[in-house]
Amino acid sequence: MTTGLLLLTTALKILFILLVTVGAFAPMLVWAERRQSAMMQDRIGPHRAGIMLPRGTAEMLGATVAPMRFGALAAGALGAVVLFVFACAWAIDDPELVPGVSVLQLVQMGVGLLVLGGIMDVGAKIHGMLAANGGNISLAGLLHPLADALKFIFKEDFIPPKADKLLHSLAPIVTLMPAIAVFAVIPFSDVLYLEHWDAVVPRNGVVDGEATAIPLQVANLNVGVLFLFAIAGTGIIGAAIGGYASDNKYSLIGGIRAASQMVSYEVALGLTIVPCIMIYDSLRLEAMATWQHDNGVWGVCVLPVTIAFVLFFTAAIAETKRIPFDLPEGESELVGGYLTEYSGMKFGMFFMSEFIEVVGLAAVAAVVFFGGWDLPFVYRDGIDLPGVWDAQLASFVMGVQYSPDTPGIDATGIALAHWGILALGVAGFLAKIVALIWFQLLTRWSLPRFRYDQMMMLCWKGLLPAALINILFTGVIVLLGEPAMKFAVWSGTIVVVGSLVFFFLPALKRDTRVAAPASPASPVAH
Repeated sequence: MTTGLLLLTTALKILFILLVTVGAFAPMLVWAERRQSAMMQDRIGPHRAGIMLPRGTAEMLGATVAPMRFGALAAGALGAVVLFVFACAWAIDDPELVPGVSVLQLVQMGVGLLVLGGIMDVGAKIHGMLAANGGNISLAGLLHPLADALKFIFKEDFIPPKADKLLHSLAPIVTLMPAIAVFAVIPFSDVLYLEHWDAVVPRNGVVDGEATAIPLQVANLNVGVLFLFAIAGTGIIGAAIGGYASDNKYSLIGGIRAASQMVSYEVALGLTIVPCIMIYDSLRLEAMATWQHDNGVWGVCVLPVTIAFVLFFTAAIAETKRIPFDLPEGESELVGGYLTEYSGMKFGMFFMSEFIEVVGLAAVAAVVFFGGWDLPFVYRDGIDLPGVWDAQLASFVMGVQYSPDTPGIDATGIALAHWGILALGVAGFLAKIVALIWFQLLTRWSLPRFRYDQMMMLCWKGLLPAALINILFTGVIVLLGEPAMKFAVWSGTIVVVGSLVFFFLPALKRDTRVAAPASPASPVAH
């Protein structure tokens, strides 16, 4: 690879990470937290920031709702009928069931009509919402993060008179930079072979001839996990010096709490991930994702890694100082902890770093425990569902006889170009991050705050011994070889499936309880 290409690809990868973390996920987290807190506290939530449309526009938009809904319904119904006709043609193996229209055109028409119906339905809902709001475009509260950012930029930057101005200004930077830097070693998709970007690469990933291999991560270090912990550990310094430099007792106590909490849980966090290193036999994050892809099983389904995931996720939430581990901030005890004397953009940097840490935690967990960019039935050469029906369906749509040699058809599935597989990998990776962030938000609003002694006890007497025992258990599994590994995979899968059923089954049950009507207040005797 030439130096110019290396610099260009590195710059593009850094830009992608900044857009995803700072530009998309962090503002979305702010929005989601505001909405959830409003729901929990029965408040209006992030709906005030908006752009008013000209007078009379709201009535005009309201008048279009009914026609758009009718159009959406008609397009959806017509699309379903067209796809039903296609299914009939496939079932009786008659590509000319509809004279003059090929099966490919039927599929295109059916999918196109369904998409059109969906767009019109969404449009009708947006028009209805705007009409109900009197023409105020609030984008469901998505403009609030923008309003917050403007407020941070233009708000007064207050520094206490007796504060250490250098350290007070340095602390937010020291906290924000490591939170972003950890993304340098996180792979967001498989390796890109530049000369084969529009071709179908072999399933084993070995391409013919010379090819420029571009890993889709900023730096593929052979000590990726160690780099991760080394960089993330420097975030402790920012909270500590921020509390020290503020010349405020609440800030100082918050800084001390943050330092002791983060140092303690960082030890546990490092030990929880050791079983993953032993199973995957590598410190490289991209090698961990590749191991899961090549073995056809996500790490979370291997029993020692399943245990490691529970311990890692608990320790990582404490490391990010989120509820129920938000004692360094603890509004009811310390006003705002080490953030008490910060305002404006400096507070915004602390605020943003916390959300970026949440995204980073989700990204690391996605790679180490959930296969990273790996998706079920998606391989380097295409999509391969169980059986050969998907390849036969693709042949029928293309109007050719089923044959593995046909372009676009793999031996048992549908062949896809290299760029398509990589795009699917990126989409899958981002979807896993969203799911893990959602789980963290649920945790935030479901658990009460620990006492400080309880939190430290959980670390030193709970997570740490459990992590050490899990390392010993993993060593036994590795020494016993393949039969023990098969047992670990089966038992881990059962635990994961059982946990998912336990977690989601209550949500499927309807609450049949009916709230009793409020009784009139009894007269008070004077």
